[in-house]
Amino acid sequence: MRSSAARDLKMTNSLPKALPMTLRMYQRLASGLVPLAPALIKRRLKQGKEDPARVGERRGLSRDVRPHGPLVWIHGASVGEVLAAAALIERLRELNLRILLTSGTVTSAAVVAKRFPPDVIHQYVPYDSPRYVARFLDHWKPSLALFIESDLWPNLILAGGARRVPMVLINGRMSPRSFPRWQRMHGTISALLSRFDICLAQSKTDAERFSALGGRDVVTTGNLKLDVPAPPADPAKLERLMAMTRGRPIIVAASTHPGEDEMLIAAHRSLVGFFPQLLTVIVPRHPDRGSSIAGLVTASGLKPALRSREELPTATADVYVADTMGELGLFYRLSPVVFMGGSLIHHGGQNPIEAIKLGAAIIHGPHIFNFADVYAALDASGGARQADTQELLVKHLGQLLADPAIRDKMQSAGSGVVEELGGALNRTMTALEPYLLQLRIEMGAANA
Repeated sequence: MRSSAARDLKMTNSLPKALPMTLRMYQRLASGLVPLAPALIKRRLKQGKEDPARVGERRGLSRDVRPHGPLVWIHGASVGEVLAAAALIERLRELNLRILLTSGTVTSAAVVAKRFPPDVIHQYVPYDSPRYVARFLDHWKPSLALFIESDLWPNLILAGGARRVPMVLINGRMSPRSFPRWQRMHGTISALLSRFDICLAQSKTDAERFSALGGRDVVTTGNLKLDVPAPPADPAKLERLMAMTRGRPIIVAASTHPGEDEMLIAAHRSLVGFFPQLLTVIVPRHPDRGSSIAGLVTASGLKPALRSREELPTATADVYVADTMGELGLFYRLSPVVFMGGSLIHHGGQNPIEAIKLGAAIIHGPHIFNFADVYAALDASGGARQADTQELLVKHLGQLLADPAIRDKMQSAGSGVVEELGGALNRTMTALEPYLLQLRIEMGAANA
């Protein structure tokens, strides 16, 4: 890692050379599409993908006032990225720094409102038009910009670089699918990555990919998602659910995607012959799928209950569809047997860390490239098991339901892996120290 002096020098270096043709064309196209923004917003409002009270933020407008003093801007695509930054945000708040957090989805905004302190300002990231981006930056004037993982909007990055905003890519990830695509557009991605002062990668493989694509000062710091705190749960709600389900074997299927629910319902039907009181809790990644999942349950001959309708898992309910936001912590505490979604279909798998921190034994499918290193370590240690087929899914779930000793062994192994792979938060804070020192100097000058 470079010295503070080297970083300070780097922060004042001139910007890279002229933009490649692809980015110049992108800028012109993005500018030309501005008149179509109202139609796009209208369609997204109908789809429930925008908040009608906050659509102005998509055009770079805000009703919120920029706080006085240094402002750290953190951007993540959606729920996973926002939650990955939770512990980092808490560390920054301890330094009396104000935080602007942007994301692009309604679900992530709901999570921020529920899980983050009220002094963390949330805004929807503006559409990537030069005009909207300029409005956003003119209003907020960030002192430091931290981009999480790989949500790289060209105009946002180019405008930040042109304004000399120190920019850092944190928790950087370059998937096996994205890497060869960007290799074919090396000039484009290099022009974007070179705007970042430093690039903090999740793994050695990610670091090698970012370096190959033109990233500057690439450092492997680890995965911040390994350092996230366990998700909270409302004690009264948890007590009520535990009272209603006491004595029943329970499987929690977390963050499921279309195509997986059918397989989990079929697994329930196979297992219920051995575990007559079995309850399967399906927590869809997108809660608006709750009604359709309930329809699948009914069509299979089972009885569903929907949490969004304030229904509870009574003794007659077979499948509880937990189609609400921000309650995974509740259901992870309800059962030590967890299937992690996004892994039976080609999505790449969801983050298993929170479930493990709450004592879960993990079952997952074969498609786990989003967290390849984590799942590889978990599988190798015995902290998780992979189910490549419907038969293996039923077999693994059945063994965990039947044998507490197997569950305990998997829980212990998984916890050990999470502890061993942790530390990304401290390494990230160390890498950011030169920038944070500068902000503290500015704060001291302003208060003098």
